[in-house]
Amino acid sequence: MYIDAETIIQLAKVLGALGTIAGIGVTIYKFFERDKKQTERIRAIQKEQTLICYGLLACLKGLNEQGCNSPVTEALNKIEKHLNQAAHGEEAA
Repeated sequence: MYIDAETIIQLAKVLGALGTIAGIGVTIYKFFERDKKQTERIRAIQKEQTLICYGLLACLKGLNEQGCNSPVTEALNKIEKHLNQAAHGEEAA
C-alpha cells in the first residue's frame, strides 16, 4: 500500500470532521448538564424563599396578634396576597 500526500490530506479531513462533530457533541452535553444543575439550584432557592416567606408570615401574624397595626397589617396582607397568587400561578397585579 502506498501512502501519498493525497491520502494524508483525506485522512486529516476525516479526522478534522470527526473532531468537530465530537466537539459539538461535548458542547451540547455540557450545555444540558449546566442547565440541569442551574434548574436544581433554582428549585432549591425557591424552596428556601418559600420557607422564609412562611416564617415572615408567622412573625407578622404574631405581631398583629400582639396589637401592632398599620405597617404590620399592610405587610401581612401583601404577603398573604402574594403567597395566594403564587400558589395559583397568577401574576401580581
